Amino acid sequence: MLFNSTQFILFFPIAVLLYFLFPKKVRNYWLLICSYFYYMCWNPKYILLLMASTMVTYLSGILMERVKNSGKSDAVILRQKNWIVAASFILNIGMLFYFKYINFAIDTWERIFEKLGITMNVPAVDVVLPVGISFYIFQALSYTMDVYRDEIYAEKNPFRYALFVSFFPQLVAGPIERSKNLLKQLATPGEFNYDNVRSGLLTMLWGYFLKLVIADRCAILVDTVYNNVSGYFGYQLVLASVLFALQIYCDFMSYSTIAIGAARVLGYDLMENFHLPYFATSIKDFWRRWHISLSTWLRDYLYIPLGGNRKGQLRKYFNIMVTFFVSGLWHGAAFTYIFWGVLHGIYQIIEDLLKPHTDKLLETLSINPKNKILYVCKIIVTFIFVDIAWVFFRANSISDAFLVLKNSFYFANLSTIKVDLWALGLDMRNMTMLVLGTLVLFISSVMRAIGDQKNKTLLVEWISTKNFIIRYALYWSCMIMIIFSMDITGQEFIYFQF
Repeated sequence: MLFNSTQFILFFPIAVLLYFLFPKKVRNYWLLICSYFYYMCWNPKYILLLMASTMVTYLSGILMERVKNSGKSDAVILRQKNWIVAASFILNIGMLFYFKYINFAIDTWERIFEKLGITMNVPAVDVVLPVGISFYIFQALSYTMDVYRDEIYAEKNPFRYALFVSFFPQLVAGPIERSKNLLKQLATPGEFNYDNVRSGLLTMLWGYFLKLVIADRCAILVDTVYNNVSGYFGYQLVLASVLFALQIYCDFMSYSTIAIGAARVLGYDLMENFHLPYFATSIKDFWRRWHISLSTWLRDYLYIPLGGNRKGQLRKYFNIMVTFFVSGLWHGAAFTYIFWGVLHGIYQIIEDLLKPHTDKLLETLSINPKNKILYVCKIIVTFIFVDIAWVFFRANSISDAFLVLKNSFYFANLSTIKVDLWALGLDMRNMTMLVLGTLVLFISSVMRAIGDQKNKTLLVEWISTKNFIIRYALYWSCMIMIIFSMDITGQEFIYFQF
């Protein structure tokens, strides 16, 4: 049941209407039923995995709470909690490994042994990747770690905890919520609030605009080129690569935005997942803005426990590489994703090594670090490096990615550009809609970046603070372009595959 499907358009208002009609004491039960039904619309049998992850992490929290209050010595308590959290991680990561990585592991080992002259004939496992498994397992494990660290008390109510893990607006593609935010809110069922409903629906409208008007149109051209990279050169590859950066941003942000809007209609606030990432002035800054729920998860539960930057420079760089390796692997069982993650780790290390020298150079040249021209240049350079990494993320293989980068420097005959452009899958009407949609996104993003740089609220919330003319011009522009996008074949959200 995709957000951009007829089924969801019918399901959501029914779920919301009955939620507010039911007495408060049964609302969470209704939401849990809705969430399980929503998940079962993909593959009913995989609800057992969701329930298993829920049960394991719920029981681990209860057991750690009992151990903590057992009156035993601190050393014994710590040892027993270590065993409990280890068991929770092994069972959850074990499920994730089997369903997402088992065939990748088999194939990798076969290649390694083949290089050594040893033939292995291990049959592939007949398994389908359960939708959203990476998201809900990471969300459940964050709860386990928070209880382990005594940052929260274990949740006693199993139904409330089950709803926390399976809350349908963000179940299959995030944001990856924290118990300190969402679970705390679920203790008090939401009340009907006109402002929340209005804000939530407008937020969902913005999400649909990003998906239907921009992301799905970008996908047509990007897929045309990347499915036959050897057949395209120069500006065609550059255009496809730039549009993929736009596609994945709008596609993923659209899901997060719709999820945040849907939750707000119900009376709950989810965390922001994107904050103008392509306005980042460094790779480090990019990761403060991109997929915030995952990057902060990796920071809090992997990078910092590994030692962070507290154990010397070499250890810091090792921790960075491990974190970004895991980030790449989390996205998918393919070397392209791993390469993408490792490349971002290398970027961060090089950036960290160069920073003292670039700061000194600016001081020597008497250039103000806050100079506007320098600021724009840093944004452009950062985007170029981010987009190079996206090539590996999107390509069907690492060799295809290098071919894209190599042939991007091929200068085609400029006289054929107009003819070649229309051979990439988009006609004049859809190209015009894509350009107009991108302009709406760009102008509203620039206005926010200039006028409200420190504000962490969603872009649609920022728009709602503007004057009547600007506000409704954007609303109606979005609505009209969404209507004209109904003929575009609905595509799955990219992050559903993770």
